[in-house]
Amino acid sequence: MEPVLLIVLVALFLGGVLWWRAGAARQARALADARADAQRWYERLGGQVMNLHGDAPAVRQALVDAGERYTAAGSQLEQARTLRQYELARETALEGLAYVRAARTALGIDPGPELPPLAAARGVGQLTREREVTVQGQSFRAGPHPGAGTPHYYPGGYYQGRPVPAGWYSQPWWKPALAGAAGAIGGLLIADALFSPAFGDAFGFEAGYDQGFAEGADFGGGDFGGGDFGFGGGDFGGGDFGGE
Repeated sequence: MEPVLLIVLVALFLGGVLWWRAGAARQARALADARADAQRWYERLGGQVMNLHGDAPAVRQALVDAGERYTAAGSQLEQARTLRQYELARETALEGLAYVRAARTALGIDPGPELPPLAAARGVGQLTREREVTVQGQSFRAGPHPGAGTPHYYPGGYYQGRPVPAGWYSQPWWKPALAGAAGAIGGLLIADALFSPAFGDAFGFEAGYDQGFAEGADFGGGDFGGGDFGFGGGDFGGGDFGGE
């Protein structure tokens, strides 16, 4: 083999090795950063869940939901091996912190600093007024504030592709395993009644229901779509984390 050709081949080989090592190092740093970020939000959620207490139904329910997310995020962190899995654990922890903010609001104290937006709630807006409907003889309420009639907070998401704005609800009808009247009637009927396009002013965006529906296409059946919108469905329930 010609000396020049040998030198070229060796140089190409060494260049390839250096390129591979640099890429591996970047990937390792990205993974470590994602792990640290998810861990930070998880630990913050744990501190809040342990230190908050209240007897009001809205407070208790929000803290139960926050605790469920804390448990789920911990399990996801233990099993996470990829960047995507750490991102999902981070999302679960952030969702739990959204419930913590709701509990603090129901307690009448400062909810704390704003959180990064939830990917699962993109484009859904927030409730800005009270709304009450009757579906097959059952009454359902929703509004922007906690109360005796609206003790269930929801940080916003999509129910079978339909946007559900953040706010307080009389029943958690969006949960797939919900027993009782809401489960029997079906969440879509309730959503249709509560969030008909004719009542677009119920949302936090002026473009109304249709905009939220269009923006929800990416999340209606993907990683954040099924189950309880980022908890118990999509990648959280099956996918990367191996099921229940």
